[in-house]
Amino acid sequence: MSALTSTRPSTPRETVSAPKASGPARRTRNRPEAFQIISYLCIGTFSVFCLVPLWMIIAGSFTDETSLAAQGYSFWPAPFSLAAYQMLFSGQSLLLGYAASLFITVVGTALSLSFTAPLAWVIARRLPRVSRPLTIFAYIPMLFTGGLVPLYLLVTQVLQLTNSWFAVILPVMLAPFLIFVSVSFFRQLPEEILDSARIDGAGELRVFFQIVLPLSKPILAVVGLFYAVTYWNEWFMALLFLSDPDKFPLQLILQNLISNVANAASLPGASAAQAAAPVYQLRFAMTVLTIAPILFAYPFAQRYFVKGLTLGATKG
Repeated sequence: MSALTSTRPSTPRETVSAPKASGPARRTRNRPEAFQIISYLCIGTFSVFCLVPLWMIIAGSFTDETSLAAQGYSFWPAPFSLAAYQMLFSGQSLLLGYAASLFITVVGTALSLSFTAPLAWVIARRLPRVSRPLTIFAYIPMLFTGGLVPLYLLVTQVLQLTNSWFAVILPVMLAPFLIFVSVSFFRQLPEEILDSARIDGAGELRVFFQIVLPLSKPILAVVGLFYAVTYWNEWFMALLFLSDPDKFPLQLILQNLISNVANAASLPGASAAQAAAPVYQLRFAMTVLTIAPILFAYPFAQRYFVKGLTLGATKG
């Protein structure tokens, strides 16, 4: 007896596919919204308002002095002139000023970060009998200052820092606002990572240097950029505590140069060379030389800038 086996013909499975979007619907999804268009227009307009004055300053630094005095600002340097830059780079004072400003900015920023980050970390940990006094210590300078006379006596008589670049660095080494921004960032770090490191036997110093600091690159870049801009633009402390012209920072040198040229040109008995000094062009060239290093340094910290501000300025 033979066993008959019947096989059922196999039918291919039917696959249900989602209906494809038609052409008009697909174009509707990719169409930008009204809010996005308005945002782009506002940001573009604001960018133009920021870039146009900067370009006019650069163009004015290459424009002849007679044209600036007669016609004022212009978008294109006509007639072209390098008289202001030749006057600025004629001696070694400008190079010495760049060296002084670089030393003050680099060393000052490094010292500020070295003190701001540990202080903010201790405040953020809420340690008993330690964090609260440090919080008060960092908060009081936001409300009150000792004044100019006590500062001058402290730097010149007590610390003996006259004609020292550290006399420019120390008075602005800690910014209370940046300390509390760093505190807000440190409090948002995940506690699980810190607890796991402590369970593995890591001490507080090792946790801070090997875990906290690598995770805090965004806020450190932002705080460092703020400190660098502050030190680079600082000239008043140099005016108070520095009397050696070889140690003057760039901003103080250019300020003195502008004042001397303007005063010499306005004297009744000024010579023809003094009267023809490029005062307006010199101001534009001074501005370009002052802001150029900061403009070149900003792109290196730009990718951390927005993230550091948003994470350090919110609480959650």
